[in-house]
Amino acid sequence: MLVIRPITSADFAALKQIAIESGHGFTSLPVHDGRLTQKIKHAEQSFNVDVTAPGDQGYLFVLEDTTSGEIVGTTGIEAAVGLQTPLYHFQQNTVIHHSAELNVMNQLRTLTLCNDYTGASEICTLFLRESYRRNHAGRFLSKVRFLFMAEHPQRFASKVIAEMRGAADKDGQPPFWHWLQKLFLTIDFPTADQLIGVGKKAFIAELMPRHPIYVGLLPESAQAVIGQVHENTKPALRMLEKEGFSHRGYIDLFDAGPTVEAPLHQIKSVAASRKVPVKVAASAEEAQGEYTLAVANTEIKDFRASFGKTARVDEQSNTLIISPQLAEILQLSNGEMARFINLDQA
Repeated sequence: MLVIRPITSADFAALKQIAIESGHGFTSLPVHDGRLTQKIKHAEQSFNVDVTAPGDQGYLFVLEDTTSGEIVGTTGIEAAVGLQTPLYHFQQNTVIHHSAELNVMNQLRTLTLCNDYTGASEICTLFLRESYRRNHAGRFLSKVRFLFMAEHPQRFASKVIAEMRGAADKDGQPPFWHWLQKLFLTIDFPTADQLIGVGKKAFIAELMPRHPIYVGLLPESAQAVIGQVHENTKPALRMLEKEGFSHRGYIDLFDAGPTVEAPLHQIKSVAASRKVPVKVAASAEEAQGEYTLAVANTEIKDFRASFGKTARVDEQSNTLIISPQLAEILQLSNGEMARFINLDQA
């Protein structure tokens, strides 16, 4: 079985390997020992602190194969972005240039540097090894964050965002980047990517354009990818759109990928999740269900979640009947509460 749990310091080597496999553009996991160690330590502190409002907490989870003990994926949530280190975006706007005398009116798109998402919660750091991208594993890895957020809403902001990776060329470079590099930054994309990943973002405020940019002045290759996602990111975007996330015009500074947002309580999986007591079945067969359920306990530092057809709902008693194996993995006993969603209907 696959189980989600909070990351620990013992997972460093596995996290570094995931960072290597994820490649450039995955700035939340840089291949940098100090930064990865810091992220793990910060996550451990976040899971252990009592909070009544979102702050500088980062919740990083790992997906473990209980058969092999191998870490096969990761997923995370930032409680409130931009509080310690600014989070910058380009905001797309339209300006009107009108001449009544000439009877001419032009609507022109612009990009303006901003940090409008300061204080929002962010779902991030989702990566699943290719050999495990089947049987709802990717869907579970994304949606398990909503189970955690639904159970502990006081830890998160009312607005949730997700930054989607932007389009890239055949060499893995974002076409949007080239004009920025030429005119403003004069460093290559991997270097900028690495600086962002290790938290060194001062150069953005120092070197990026401070005034609105007319989109029509950009190279056509850059214009074409504004708000577009990387080919590999399209399934993730579709999944979030089904959850109720939408694009409000904000894009990434370097690859122009869209940032999508949704109110926390209107996210489909948050609203649809149910919290019920569990009953541990005598056998796996007794708990066998028709649907694939993602089930989580209600803990924080001892949070556990898994998925499969080893649990079913008894509507008459309003209980979740789970197999002994699932109960052991989720550290649940008879009468304790669990939160679940139906992955087949999500």
